[in-house]
Amino acid sequence: MSNILVFSAHPDDEILGCAGTVAKYVKEGKNVVSVIFCYGELSHPWMKKHIIKDVRIKESKKASELIGSKAIFFGLDEKDAQDELKDEKTRHKIKEIIQKYRPEKIFTHSSDDPHPLHQAVHRAIVQVCDKIKQKNIYVFDIWNPLNITKRKLPRLYVDISETFRTKIIALKVFQSQKIQMQLPLLWSIYAKAIKAGFENGTRFAEVFYKTR
Repeated sequence: MSNILVFSAHPDDEILGCAGTVAKYVKEGKNVVSVIFCYGELSHPWMKKHIIKDVRIKESKKASELIGSKAIFFGLDEKDAQDELKDEKTRHKIKEIIQKYRPEKIFTHSSDDPHPLHQAVHRAIVQVCDKIKQKNIYVFDIWNPLNITKRKLPRLYVDISETFRTKIIALKVFQSQKIQMQLPLLWSIYAKAIKAGFENGTRFAEVFYKTR
């Protein structure tokens, strides 16, 4: 069985970035493991950390079950995560995960993502992969009209016509993020899937950029 790895900063990032693709790959018999670096505890600063941490873990595991992947929490404290991602011990643990699964593809955040922690995850994954000569690194599509850096990168289109609904259902599992994230972004999720589908000649699609 071939393996796919997804590295994301927070719970729900992997659902937003590639849930349709993950669900499709699982249907094809692939083993998909999502590595989530933080618990997303800063999303609710007014709540006690252990409470929101427990909520986000339960949401992420339920969403992973829906799309058929396995979620692993790396366990970084969100407020220190950007620095910890530069640490050699953290990098070594990332390397061990990659070498354990020997994935045929890795999906992660884009360097164009405006979120600083997403950028930090991207740098850590790419730099570790460069050291161990791991290829086939794909980044999530980010809408940024002013960006031209990805235009020359190879694109991977994945037909998610049969799994797009699963992606939406999995996204709605994250009730803790409904106001902050889901409602403002829902229109763009549909728009991106329709646009990529049009480019791919399918109803819905997800597009990724091959950075390595």
